[in-house]
Amino acid sequence: MKVVLFALNASWAHTNLAVRCLREPLERAGFAVTVAEYHLHDRTSRILERLWREDADIYGFSCYIWNLAPMLSIAEQLHALRPGCRILLGGPEVSFDTGRFDGLSFIDGIVTGEGEEALPEVCRRIAGGLPFDRVTAGGAAAGAMADEGILYRDGEDCGGGVLYYESSRGCPYSCAYCLSSATRGVRMKSAEQTLADLRRFETLRADCKIVKFVDRTFNADAGRANRIWQGLLDGQYTRRYHFEICAALLDEESFSVLSRFPPGKIQLECGLQSTNPATLEAVARHIRPQQVLQAVRRLHGLGNIHVHLDLIAGLPYESYARFAQSFDEAWGSCDRLQLGFLKLLHGTALRGKMAEYGYLCEPGPPYTVLQNRWISYPELCRLSRMAQVLERYADSGRFARTLRWLLPRVPSPFRFWEGLTDFLETADPRPLQRLSQPDAYRYLLAYAGPLLPEGAEELRGLLRADFAEQEHKKPPRFLAGADRQ
Repeated sequence: MKVVLFALNASWAHTNLAVRCLREPLERAGFAVTVAEYHLHDRTSRILERLWREDADIYGFSCYIWNLAPMLSIAEQLHALRPGCRILLGGPEVSFDTGRFDGLSFIDGIVTGEGEEALPEVCRRIAGGLPFDRVTAGGAAAGAMADEGILYRDGEDCGGGVLYYESSRGCPYSCAYCLSSATRGVRMKSAEQTLADLRRFETLRADCKIVKFVDRTFNADAGRANRIWQGLLDGQYTRRYHFEICAALLDEESFSVLSRFPPGKIQLECGLQSTNPATLEAVARHIRPQQVLQAVRRLHGLGNIHVHLDLIAGLPYESYARFAQSFDEAWGSCDRLQLGFLKLLHGTALRGKMAEYGYLCEPGPPYTVLQNRWISYPELCRLSRMAQVLERYADSGRFARTLRWLLPRVPSPFRFWEGLTDFLETADPRPLQRLSQPDAYRYLLAYAGPLLPEGAEELRGLLRADFAEQEHKKPPRFLAGADRQ
């Protein structure tokens, strides 16, 4: 009996780890398994034709907030074309509030939670002509993750350069906005097994450059994390490695080991979310924000680690002004300050408090918050525009010299970016992504120059240097010095 595991990734650079976790358990159970992996920019007609041509008995769809709508559309069409097949849904987006899918006759079953043992059992029942529940709850499978290795196979198309690896499952924290709060306990591979697995990545295609750990808190066990980092110092590990960590759990050994990596080999993503104690208490995020910021600044100061810090707009008890304070306190502590927006995911504790906190959110995925008791819809819209401006100017790296000089000279980084956002909206009605690079430089000069009139020529010179380095073109005339215009 044939099973197709279908993944629809957010972009061409991504791969799907979930379908690879399920492939080997299904093969051990005696099924012929094919992975069909696409991304959201692929044509639906092409995807549907591929799935139809596979002529499988069972199709397993891997569902997330970013792909649920097209997944359901493809499933409905596939069921119409092949009415004899069975279509099963799995993944985080369908693992909670499964009653949402009761009216969908083209869905035969849903596997919630971990699927390594649950999915093969459902498939065995289908193969044997036995009845099975419409919803099957996958538990913490005894063998899941323990010995699975890296899951990617030699010669397999691995997308655009990002590979995923799981060295632990679960999270020690119970943040009310995160799906990890719906499960308890953390299971970890040993440092020795993890390093052995990572050596296998060296045999895969050379264009796969980043190994991204999907562990929710990689350094939940600081000693284990330090042993893995110590091992990765060995020159046999040539990829770039990305970890999501809790900065407050870093100890002196962590800083000592991390300081020895060559620049660019390690990327660390740290969650801050807010510096407001009332907000952090409301979402059960038990951290001390100043301790996190102190650790992140120390990491950033090493100069060899790319540090990414997250803030979330729309959390309880955080007004627009209080979010601005969180932003200002975090700015300058990292390489990238990510401005994200709260999503009220099915299965999270915070979604259960929508009425209490006055939340309105998008009715369908990704369930982004529209407003709450503390922050209004227009204010969140303004922050959303500001996030786009940050991505274009700060995150792109194209204005690095200019921003390193400019931001320490303004009283509030938040007010600077807020003002630039408002300036751009007035100066040019086009969407930001349609703004040419010369115009992006022009508008930054026009906005920032009057803020620091005594440094206007230095600002122009820095913009000119950034343009020459990043755009590989002769700078436009408006960036020439006053004596050359």
